[in-house]
Amino acid sequence: MDPSTLARSYYRAIDDAADATDDALGDLLAPAFVHDRPDRTIEGRDRFVRFMREERPATDTTHELDAVYVRDDSPSDADDSGDVREVAVRGRLLRADGSEWFGFVDVFAVADGRVTRLTTYTH
Repeated sequence: MDPSTLARSYYRAIDDAADATDDALGDLLAPAFVHDRPDRTIEGRDRFVRFMREERPATDTTHELDAVYVRDDSPSDADDSGDVREVAVRGRLLRADGSEWFGFVDVFAVADGRVTRLTTYTH
């Protein structure tokens, strides 16, 4: 799966309440996955999945993606070479009523077809 498709799949796995299984999200992440957020750093795939499913402040939200950017020197197709690819997503987190909670930019690092690191910037 290429990095931009992987990033889009990440948001679907979080937002799709009907498919709120650990595997849908966990399958996209490397075991040593790290998420750097403005309020904390979460280390490890299992810890992150537990946080997203059980501990985040609001689960009835939707990620509205405005743009997906792939580095020019980062090929769009992921391979098994171990090379790290980067993709950035600009979007907005929407509340259940459709109002905007905040804007974000997420930068994904992808290697071997899985997200290894995610850095979130909010505004």
